[in-house]
Amino acid sequence: MALKALSSWVESANGHPDFPLENLPLGRFKWREEVHEGFAIGDAIFIGNDRDRASEALHESAARDESRLVKQNEVEMILPVDIGDYTDFYASIHHATNVGSMFRPDNPLLPNYKWIPIGYHGRASSIVISGTPFRRPKGQTRDDASQPPLFGPTKRLDYEMEVGVVIGKGNDLGQPIPIDRANDHILGLCLVNDWSARDVQTWEYQPLGPFLAKSFATSVSPWVVSLDALEPFRVEPPPHEELLPYLSPPGTAYDITLEVWLRSAKMREPTLVSRGNFCDMYWTIAQLVAHHASNGCNLRAGDLLASGTVSGTTKESRGCLLERTWRGTEPLELPNGEQRRFLEDGDEVIMRAYCERDGATRIGFGECRGTVLPPI
Repeated sequence: MALKALSSWVESANGHPDFPLENLPLGRFKWREEVHEGFAIGDAIFIGNDRDRASEALHESAARDESRLVKQNEVEMILPVDIGDYTDFYASIHHATNVGSMFRPDNPLLPNYKWIPIGYHGRASSIVISGTPFRRPKGQTRDDASQPPLFGPTKRLDYEMEVGVVIGKGNDLGQPIPIDRANDHILGLCLVNDWSARDVQTWEYQPLGPFLAKSFATSVSPWVVSLDALEPFRVEPPPHEELLPYLSPPGTAYDITLEVWLRSAKMREPTLVSRGNFCDMYWTIAQLVAHHASNGCNLRAGDLLASGTVSGTTKESRGCLLERTWRGTEPLELPNGEQRRFLEDGDEVIMRAYCERDGATRIGFGECRGTVLPPI
C-alpha cells in the first residue's frame, strides 16, 4: 500500500527528487558572513539543528516562517561537521575480489576478509567539501621493477564511490559499542569520494597500507541523511558464512542507488560511468561501527567512517576506474570520442545517490563533486 507523500509549505520540496519533507538532511553553510546549521528542504535550507521541530515547522499545516529559509544557491556549503578522525574501510566483497584478481589472480580474496572489516586510518585534514578542486598529487612510483622509483605526478588518478558514516555520539575510551547499539551512535550518511593515486598506492602500500596515495584529498557531500529518512529503504544484508559474536547479528543494509558521472574539459554534459547499490556491501554500517570500537577505541562526534569503494557484480556497477577499466586495459569510451583509463586534468567527477521503491517517497543525498587541476 502506497503511503501518501508529506506536503510542505515550501513549494520546491513537494515532488523534489532529493529533499522532500520526508528527508531533511543536516548541513552547515556560510551566509551573511556567519556559519549556520540547517536542513535541506527542496531547493532551500531551513535554519536550525532540531530535526523533529524542523519537520513540524515545515509541514503544510504549519505557519510559514520564511525568516528561517534561505536558498541553497545563495549560500556557501562547508563541511557538515568538524571531522576529527577519518577511517576508510574495505566493505565491498566485490571490490575486494576484483582488485585482488588484478594483483593476486590465484588468491583474490584474502582469508581474513569474511571474518574482519578491514580499514585504514585516513587523513582528516585533507577532507574537503563537494565542489572543491584539487591538484593532481605527486609521489613515488615504480613501473619497472629493474629500475629505481621515480617521483612525479601520478599517472593513474582515480575516484572511489563511497558512502560515509558520520558519528553523532561517541563512546568512552576502553568502552566498546555493542552491535545492537551501533545505530544509536550514527548521525547519518553522506557521500564520499576517496580520490586515489593508484600507481603511488601500488608502490607504497606494502607492508602497512595506503598513505600518500590517499591523503591529498577526500571529497564529501554537504548533507548528512538521517537513518530515520532511510528507514523505508532498509533491506536484508547479504548472507555471512560465519560471524564472531560481536559482529552478529549484522544489522540492516540500505537500498541506496549510487551513480558516478564524468565530465571532461572538452565535454559540456557529464556522462554516466557507473551505477551501483549500497545494499551489495558485505559489511553493514553497524558492523563497521562495532568493529571500530571493539578494541576500546573511542569514536567521537564528527568522526567519519567511509565504506570503501561500492561495487556490485556487473561491470557497470564498479565504483572506481581501476575496476571499471580493469586497471586501464579496457578504457572507457566517452560520448565525444575521448577515452579514459584513469582521470585526466580538467576532469570533473560527480557522484549522486538516491533511494526509491514502490510505496515510499523518493529521497536523495544531493551531489559530491570534484575537479582535477594540473599539478604544481
